[in-house]
Amino acid sequence: MSSLSWPLRDGRWRRVFPVARQSSLYQPTVLNPFIYQVRLGFTDKLRIVLASITLLPLRVVCIFVLAIFAWPCSLFGRLCHYTYGNREPFPSWNRRVSQVMLKVLGRAFFFCVGFIQIKVKGKRAEATEAPILVVAPHSTFFDAIVNIVADIPSIVSRAENADVPLLGPFLHSVQPILVSRNDTDSRKHTIEEITKRATSKGKWPQLMIFPEGTCTNRACLITFKSGAFIPGVPVQPVLIRYPNRLDTITWTWQGHAASMLTYLTLCQPCTNVEVEFLPVYVPNAEERSDPFLYANRVRSTMATELDVPMTDHTFEDCRLMISAGELTLPMEAGLVEFTKISRKLNLKWDNVRKQLDCFATIASKSKGGRIGIEEFADHLKLPISPPLREVFALFDRNGDGTIDFREYVIGLVILCSPANTEETVRFAFQMFDIDEDGYITEDEFSSLLRSAFSLHDLDVSQLFKTIDLNGHGKISYETFREFAMTHPEYAKLFTTYLDLQRYKAWQSITDDDVDLEKPQKVAPSICEDSCESSDKKED
Repeated sequence: MSSLSWPLRDGRWRRVFPVARQSSLYQPTVLNPFIYQVRLGFTDKLRIVLASITLLPLRVVCIFVLAIFAWPCSLFGRLCHYTYGNREPFPSWNRRVSQVMLKVLGRAFFFCVGFIQIKVKGKRAEATEAPILVVAPHSTFFDAIVNIVADIPSIVSRAENADVPLLGPFLHSVQPILVSRNDTDSRKHTIEEITKRATSKGKWPQLMIFPEGTCTNRACLITFKSGAFIPGVPVQPVLIRYPNRLDTITWTWQGHAASMLTYLTLCQPCTNVEVEFLPVYVPNAEERSDPFLYANRVRSTMATELDVPMTDHTFEDCRLMISAGELTLPMEAGLVEFTKISRKLNLKWDNVRKQLDCFATIASKSKGGRIGIEEFADHLKLPISPPLREVFALFDRNGDGTIDFREYVIGLVILCSPANTEETVRFAFQMFDIDEDGYITEDEFSSLLRSAFSLHDLDVSQLFKTIDLNGHGKISYETFREFAMTHPEYAKLFTTYLDLQRYKAWQSITDDDVDLEKPQKVAPSICEDSCESSDKKED
């Protein structure tokens, strides 16, 4: 809970107007699933040095020899692609030859890398029983090993992978669904193709999808994309684990490069992997009509088996991480659990990205990519005061004394924007316009703020000039309104000030000996209406 506060006689502060906090908007149990660093002890470093001059050269030679043998085989995949493309499924003999060839070459490759044994639990369902395999958690490029134990199904892959030498022809031989993130129509075409194959009743090969859409550190399961669940057909969940003492395979957005991870893995005596096929998940009528519900329930089943939590992070969070890094903020500052924020607050990625620019401007003077009370006051060009502390406390959802980007976005939407109504803006303008001539002068502006903050030497010229962009020396209602609509935090500060003044006036009317330590009933206010209506969304 958070609320407005009032000073007690002993100097402490008591909260007065409680504001509900949605548990669904609390911070996730895993704050950053996109970070991982390999921790090497002295013994590990010594083993890697020894392996670099003994085991590594042998494995590199074996992989090189394997690539020579694989090159002619890749021509078969290229020929199949030119002959059939993705317009129709390969003939059964053609598909079988491709499967055998890729299983042998793939198993040999992973053996050379160090995956000596692949432990398999459960049984893969046939394509007619489960047209789609959903694999999680997705944490590394080595997850491709699941293809081997799943009998080489078709996959959904980035379009760029089809142009990689040697890999591209082999990729074409499994008739993949290629996704281009640069093509605005690619998502639509991908869903149409997934649906066509999933409902073909076994004519097309089984399809394998990593529904998370990006790599994580396996500490949780992030949001599942709905593509695999839109067709409404049964799916078979597939779990992948790497039970190794030293994890050299996890490839995340914040961590080692792929080349370094490959080098470290090649220097390990062996790398363990477990693949588990869970029972086929058959959707009910409600799940078939709601892909998001279907995806979330499958994810819940898999998370239970893995004994890990679920969060609402997604690939869009990764994009925000990159943007945060470009703005000289810590990359993790951009994490907001985009799926949850976008659905509950009705925000698009572009809107959140614009808010990140504003946040970076405010937080640029602080360390750690967070806003303190001083930076907050400096941004508003106002002194630290009880109303400002109250607004800051409303933003600071976890009460740690700082505002991170996630709290900043939530605060703007559910606290400031509802308070920033036409009625509030007009009332504020009328309060500043003391002589009622339709304009606010700097003297009028300063007079009210000095009274509000009880600071007779308060300099508000900088804030006045920020509003009076034309330099006319006075502010019309249209100019005032335009500024207010683009800076909703001022509206919240204004309504908070009014609430405190109402409470102070009410207290002065009551008996002076009333016990302030006991909860008191207060008159309704602008803040109460706006906060309750905005912060009590259905979970």
